[in-house]
Amino acid sequence: MPNYSASLDDMFSALANPARRAMIEKLARGPSSVSELARPLKMALPSVVQHLQLLERSGLVTSRKVGRVRTYRVEPKRLDSAQAWLARQRAQWEARFDRMDALLLESEKKDD
Repeated sequence: MPNYSASLDDMFSALANPARRAMIEKLARGPSSVSELARPLKMALPSVVQHLQLLERSGLVTSRKVGRVRTYRVEPKRLDSAQAWLARQRAQWEARFDRMDALLLESEKKDD
């Protein structure tokens, strides 16, 4: 099994949860406070905070506290390693499908 970096594993693990993905989507539109992020979710505020802490540990978001308000923002560059990994996987599968198409076309020509 290939040895992927722990940071990529952490990122995919963080993105595995639908609530965290929803938070990332909201943050992609701009910085938000904890309460703004919690509003559309059906969970207690402490649970939202735990999800945000996990996202922050994975490097997908950063936070800043001013007074009593903690504001989170997404770190889009952090997604570059995931995007690169996914692009490599896609390229491999597309190459396999292209080879399969070629074999099928060759087989059809032989049958004619």
